[in-house]
Amino acid sequence: MNALAKDIMNSNVVSVKTGETLKQAILKLLDNNINALPVLDDTGNLVGILSETDIVNYSGRSHVTSSIDTRKWVSPYEKTWEKHDVQLGAEIIDRTYVDKVMSRKVTTVKPNASVIEVAKVMSKKKINHVPVLDEDNKLCGIIAREDIIRYLANIE
Repeated sequence: MNALAKDIMNSNVVSVKTGETLKQAILKLLDNNINALPVLDDTGNLVGILSETDIVNYSGRSHVTSSIDTRKWVSPYEKTWEKHDVQLGAEIIDRTYVDKVMSRKVTTVKPNASVIEVAKVMSKKKINHVPVLDEDNKLCGIIAREDIIRYLANIE
């Protein structure tokens, strides 16, 4: 088991910039079937990570609903104040920037860290994703728990 972070990391990292909205980030998560996004500043430096957990926690604190009814009419039997709450939730998502919701304390690893080290860090910190930074401290990859599980499944 001598594999390194660079051997199992995803180097095609989907990320967001601090100026992007929560809605834009959510669409990136859904479109790419991923659970977290590294957050970069305008110079490409890692400044945070935005996970599904961060979004759910923020939604709960902000009373944002997760389902938006797209029908154009309102039944006389429906509670119209709930529709108003849904609209407010959508507006909150549209105008909230990722840097307000992201986790700022990001645990990272270097490409030459062993898979064992990465697994220990993830377990100890109770995190699901670890960005990988190169020698210039620029984002070069990300490792999810799934990547470690996939690696372990292929050990012979």
